[in-house]
Amino acid sequence: MTPEKILYEAEMKAHGGRDGKAESPDGSISLSLSVPKGLGGPGGEGTNPEQLFAAGYAACFLGSVKLVARTSKVPLTDEASVTAKVGIGPVPVGYALAVELTVSLPGVERATAEEIVAGAHERCPYSNATRGNVDVKLTVA
Repeated sequence: MTPEKILYEAEMKAHGGRDGKAESPDGSISLSLSVPKGLGGPGGEGTNPEQLFAAGYAACFLGSVKLVARTSKVPLTDEASVTAKVGIGPVPVGYALAVELTVSLPGVERATAEEIVAGAHERCPYSNATRGNVDVKLTVA
């Protein structure tokens, strides 16, 4: 699926791979990267691609949840949240990701929350990018 028009474009440059740095051209982001112990690395204070993907997916998905709730006229509290877990593991040819999104919508009835989450999954750009490529489990807390 290709957008009709690009409304915003982000750019990051990585140096050194999983144990290097990632930086934005405007200097607003500069991150050290570390290979996690679970992938055979030393761990450390740097972040990793899976954490960055989880942060982006959680934030984007919550934005989609808010959009669906607003258009459905369902008020959400400021405590609404999305937790994204991104796992990585071997497949026959390399590695693949698995994602679990846990959505908390305090004060919203479970059935309504499930409808909102399903609608958000249809609209979220990260969900659209992963659909058919990455297993994504949705959970309403």
